[in-house]
Order: sequence, then C-alpha cells, then structure tokens
Amino acid sequence: MKKDAVLIVSGGMDSITMLYEFKDRIALGVSFDYGSNHNAREIPFAAMHCKRLGIPHIVINLGFMHQYFKSSLLEGAEAIPEGNYDDENMKSTVVPFRNGIMLSIAAGIAESNELKYVMMANHGGDHAIYPDCRRAFVNAMSEATAQGTYVGVQVLAPYTDITKADIARHGKRLGIDYAETWSCYKGGDKHCGKCGTCRERREALAEAGIEDHTEYEQ
Repeated sequence: MKKDAVLIVSGGMDSITMLYEFKDRIALGVSFDYGSNHNAREIPFAAMHCKRLGIPHIVINLGFMHQYFKSSLLEGAEAIPEGNYDDENMKSTVVPFRNGIMLSIAAGIAESNELKYVMMANHGGDHAIYPDCRRAFVNAMSEATAQGTYVGVQVLAPYTDITKADIARHGKRLGIDYAETWSCYKGGDKHCGKCGTCRERREALAEAGIEDHTEYEQ
C-alpha cells in the first residue's frame, strides 16, 4: 500500500495502536506539545514507536494553547480530577478545540507532502466529554480540509465508533506492549492510578484480557 497519511500520534494507547495497525500507509507521525501536564511523558513514546517502525516523526510546539486556553489539563497535576472517566468528572480536562487546531495543522503538513489523509485516534468513549472527538465533528473537519486543500485532504478516524477496550484488543492482536505508552493526565514519574484516564486504561486492558504491566503509584 502506498503511504498516503499523516498520523497525529500522542504516545497514548489509542494513537500507538493506530500507528501499528496502519503502519503501511502512514508516511509521517506528528506530535503536538501544547503544554499539557503529560506531554513530556507521552511524546517520547510516540518518537520511540515511530523510530521502531521507520516512520519519520516530528514534534510541533503549540505553546500558545498553554498560555491562552483554559483547561485543567494545562493547570498542573493537582487540577486533574480523580475517579471515573465520565462526563461530569472529566469535563474540566477539555482543551477547547484542540483536535480542530491539530487537524488543521496536520492537513497543511499533509498537503505540503502531497499526502491525502490525516488520521486521528479518537474513540467512542470520548464522545460525551470531548466535542472535537464526535463523529459529526470528524465529518465536518474532513469536509473542511477537503474543500480547503488542493489535494483534497480528508480526515480518517477509524476508531470513532469503537471503545478503548476494542482498541486494546486490536493492540493485543498486534503484539503491542502497552507499558510503552502513556495515559495519566497528571504526568508524574508513574501513572497515578486514580485519575479518569488511568482508570479507563486499567479497565480497557482488563476487558481486553491484557496483563497490565503499567507502573502505577497506587
């Protein structure tokens, strides 16, 4: 298969799974450093996996988001809510229009490299919490990037309608070691084990029948 896509790769479970599942068509991995608590923990995993697969990888600094946007994800580890990964508990972690900004930049990179697609690894569990992970948003952005580029760049989001446990099952088949990914929004030396993303990670791995080798604080 011809390499025809840019993948937005954070270094988390979902995007690393997509990286391996679609490695034959991914020409470039792009990570964005927008000043979140966990960017420094995630991005090295993105770079490592891209290098392992022989896929070029770049990091783009979006420091203005940390400076001007409001989100607990940008305010320090103590601001991250603990407990279940649900709407009310995790809503404070929304970074306004984050995926819209990243997709727009990735679309420009795709066109600059004569690539037709931008891929993102949102999933079904994100919909209620993050407006820029929903199917309607993905479709609207794809229409915008197609209309706004000469090559007609489209957004591909193949995990939009499946769960994180489903993604973990994909990764299990692919032989991915999820200890080489990062989820915790607090961004400490180890996964905290208490925040919504840590709980979601644990539940997904358990549901997929994967032994969890993640180092947790508790």
